[in-house]
Amino acid sequence: MKFFAQVFVTLLVIMDPLGSVPVFIALTVRRSAGARRRLAWQAVAVAGGVIAAFALFGQQILEYLGITVPALQGSGGLLLLLVALELLTGRAQTPVEVDDVNVALVPLGTPLIAGPGAIAATIVFVRAAHGVRGAAAIAGALAAVLVLLYLALRFSLGLFGWLRPSGIQLVTRIFGLLLSAIAVQLVAESIRGFVGA
Repeated sequence: MKFFAQVFVTLLVIMDPLGSVPVFIALTVRRSAGARRRLAWQAVAVAGGVIAAFALFGQQILEYLGITVPALQGSGGLLLLLVALELLTGRAQTPVEVDDVNVALVPLGTPLIAGPGAIAATIVFVRAAHGVRGAAAIAGALAAVLVLLYLALRFSLGLFGWLRPSGIQLVTRIFGLLLSAIAVQLVAESIRGFVGA
């Protein structure tokens, strides 16, 4: 249960359902309600597929490239820290709406939802998991976060109107603070891994 909670909170903060809402609205503002619903589940499905692929084959990719887990933790921590600073300072760029491409694939599915931070964190959690229970905890936590992401995107216009821009900014800042703490922890564990090696 503790491992499930750790994976869930980490992925929730990294994938940031509420922070994705303004970007989703900007990308789909000229779409119909039906198209917006379709794009919401497509974006979540793409993100889930990307993260699942790295959960299953990420370790083999690391071994093939000769990358150690401490190196992955350090790079993932630094990437998360950059994202956290963008969330805290409000400097994250919001892309403009595009009509001629499926925005559910790029940039919504990846790299917005399934970005480097989520991929790195998933690989690290898979490495730390023990047996079937650990794998089930990762799968359950990922599924729960994806459901929350879908609900946030699916009902984004109502959510945006309820929270108001100032409310979404406040929640985004809180997520940024939590994400920065997770990033520092990853870097600390990376240093500990290198020193202990």
